[in-house]
Amino acid sequence: MESNDRSAATNRVRSTARLTVPLVAAGLLLASCSSGGPSGDAATGSAPSAKGTVKVETVIGGLDHPWDVSFFENGDMLTTERPGKITLRTKAGKVSTVNAPLDDVFVQSEGGLEGLVVDPSAERIFYTCQTYQQGGKPIDARVVRWALSADGVSATRQKTILTGLPVTSGRHSGCRLRFVPGNLLAVATGDAADGTNPQDLNSLGGKTLRVGTNGEIPKSNPFYSRGGNARYVTSYGHRNLQGVDVRPGTDQVWTQEQGSTRDDETNLLQLGGNYGWDPVPGYNESVPMTDTEKFPKAITAKWSSGKSTVATCGITFLRGKEWGRWNGALAIAELKNQGVRVLTLDPAGKVTREEQMPALNDTQGRLRTVQSGPGGALYVTTDNGNDEDKVLKVAPHAPAQ
Repeated sequence: MESNDRSAATNRVRSTARLTVPLVAAGLLLASCSSGGPSGDAATGSAPSAKGTVKVETVIGGLDHPWDVSFFENGDMLTTERPGKITLRTKAGKVSTVNAPLDDVFVQSEGGLEGLVVDPSAERIFYTCQTYQQGGKPIDARVVRWALSADGVSATRQKTILTGLPVTSGRHSGCRLRFVPGNLLAVATGDAADGTNPQDLNSLGGKTLRVGTNGEIPKSNPFYSRGGNARYVTSYGHRNLQGVDVRPGTDQVWTQEQGSTRDDETNLLQLGGNYGWDPVPGYNESVPMTDTEKFPKAITAKWSSGKSTVATCGITFLRGKEWGRWNGALAIAELKNQGVRVLTLDPAGKVTREEQMPALNDTQGRLRTVQSGPGGALYVTTDNGNDEDKVLKVAPHAPAQ
């Protein structure tokens, strides 16, 4: 399951209000600050950026389990919070709650308002993924298209474009959205802790899916000819997908998957591929994440945490020459390990180097999401609870050689 060692996380979180932490090994300094709260302008208060200094700012504070962030072309940023809330931060730094009908969000365990992505080809349009309830009972998880008002005060539901993602207790209901080549939405789903879902092409759980912005199903999807839910599926045999992104300059789609007691996985998507998770009978979490004995053609991970999980979550590719040798590397948010892992990849996707980002290593507690933003900055959401979570902005910086 997703790591929920909350007490351990709480004990390890350090106060970051105007704190400067020397990072001797990297030759860097971290400067961070507390926020002005969820409404009004968030205080930054970080030290001036200079050579040898990493600038880390709190751009929104006072949040409750922020799940995802995404940017409009003008630099405005949206954030979703799992309990059912959308926040807008303008490019100028004004922070406000978006008035949106979210009373039907089912909030339990990992379920709630989750994935978020702005439409790159339509003004003020965005998409969310939520677990849905009627009368307090969970029904499914679904993807909804929204229109943000011109003044940013409210958002209107335009259309539900995908339904039927399985939900049980809320466990493994994580849903991540990103645009992929062809102006299509990739939807990464969890298996709802139901052992039959990952290998069942009639279930949308434990899969990557692909759908158009009006809910149309691309005929190029690998199982389209089978009909039914299989038409949406692009890969299967997953446990709990938490991240997806497209590698810059390529058509490579990468995903991040949480392991059971072992083997968090970073995967390169192959259309129609089976990634080997099959925890039956029941929900047997002692089986391999990628079971190549049962499925000899199962796609193996490009990176795995090995015998112990670090509870990986959102991913993003770092963008911009200011990142030095990390330009184009894959950044991975970690919950249990409380940091950001960076994987350097060769053109074929082989991991040639892995390391932690010093500025975020054990300094902010559990990290849910990483997202590349305007100017190549890295935006990071914390996941510590108690209305103390933040969205952080990390300035691009070259790592030590």
